[in-house]
Amino acid sequence: MRSFLFAIAYWSLSVCYALIALVTLIIPGRAATTFIIRSYSRAMRLALRIFAGIRTSAHGHANLPETGAYIVAAKHQSWGDGFLSYSEIPGLVFVTGDHLEKLPLIGGILRKLGAIVIDTCGGGARKAASLSEGIARAKANGDRVLIYPEGHLAPVDHKMRYKAGVWHMYEEMQVPVIPVATNLGLFWAQTAHKKTKGHAKIEFLEPIPPGLPKDRFMDLLETRIETRTAELVSEARSTPPINAILLPDPEQGTPARPEHARNASA
Repeated sequence: MRSFLFAIAYWSLSVCYALIALVTLIIPGRAATTFIIRSYSRAMRLALRIFAGIRTSAHGHANLPETGAYIVAAKHQSWGDGFLSYSEIPGLVFVTGDHLEKLPLIGGILRKLGAIVIDTCGGGARKAASLSEGIARAKANGDRVLIYPEGHLAPVDHKMRYKAGVWHMYEEMQVPVIPVATNLGLFWAQTAHKKTKGHAKIEFLEPIPPGLPKDRFMDLLETRIETRTAELVSEARSTPPINAILLPDPEQGTPARPEHARNASA
């Protein structure tokens, strides 16, 4: 019943706020649209608490620079991850695949928000080009950018290969990167309908300063995110931390599952 009630609230809020956001598209600049979507994120967190029994909190705000552009590189366990980050950081734009742009009403809103939309259907060259175009625009605007370095939703206790796109963004923009850990997947797993009552957290971790070489940067980013994510999960379970198991990237449109790791090693 808890999951069913949240599903009703989710779709009701999503449609309502999308319609309101559409009205703001005629207003110059993106401040009005951003305000509506941040309000939507806060409303969704409230709905999670009221209907799904999932209390959410964010920690480590002292690690967020007070001014200027930076990159937020977050663990991605749940469809709800974006609600937590977007409601906490002013002036945040995000990197997303073009599947969202194809949803009714959404394309215009994404463009207004300054989202970096990756062309996932045009082959590797077009994918890289769309990312480069988005990075250039974000750099020119001085944006704070949210990216999920794994590129896919990962089950709890698992991880994907961290993709080089975050490195290219870091190198081009020459700004700090804020790693983000979470345990939300314990309570809202990937895109699952079922919700589990509990306390979901995100934590902004120590910034990675600009200027590191690629290998050092990628290793440091993954280590910080995965180590603290395992600790947040273990704290919620009251069990020792578990090292994340590497999963192969799933086929497009399918979720990653723990058995994929067993199949890959067979």
